[in-house]
Amino acid sequence: MADDIDTDLTAAVAALRRGDLVVYPTETVYGLGADALDAAAVERVFAAKSRPRDKPVSMALPAVEAVAEYTRPSDRELAFCERFLPGPVTVLLERTDRVPDVLVAGGDRVGVRVPDHDLSRALARRVGPVTATSANRSGEPSARRVDDLDAAIRDRAVVVDTGETPGGESTVVDVAAGEIHRHGAAADEIEAWLRSRSA
Repeated sequence: MADDIDTDLTAAVAALRRGDLVVYPTETVYGLGADALDAAAVERVFAAKSRPRDKPVSMALPAVEAVAEYTRPSDRELAFCERFLPGPVTVLLERTDRVPDVLVAGGDRVGVRVPDHDLSRALARRVGPVTATSANRSGEPSARRVDDLDAAIRDRAVVVDTGETPGGESTVVDVAAGEIHRHGAAADEIEAWLRSRSA
């Protein structure tokens, strides 16, 4: 089994480097990955999902230490990242020019994930930031198993199948504003942290 996963990971890395799409497991659901710094690859994510171009896509990083390479976090935002990442949390941070407009719908902030999943982080470690969006058509349920993937997604991507994922969704947090945009895992703990650190 480990050999199969290693082979799948190698194929996924090669696909991402070509600008192609990858379906990969996370600690919540299966994600749809592309090189998050390659605008053309990100466009393929939007096309595969039929996702409106005005809805930004987040990116997955291999470690908290990589956050400052692509964003400009404040001390408070960095403290939050160090407390809650890796984990099922998406943090909205000011982006640098390295992050393409298409990923963030032209906005100045980008959603950052450090998944609590070894394979997810291995992809980002080998390739750089990878898009972090669920591997489903826009408006459809997220996939916890490869068998649940829509053919329109599966047929366009290299799929890394590690079995059923735990499910759920990440909590989306704007630390600067002290707001939770989507309540998911650890939302209560995050709310308590934001209250305790409010300016």
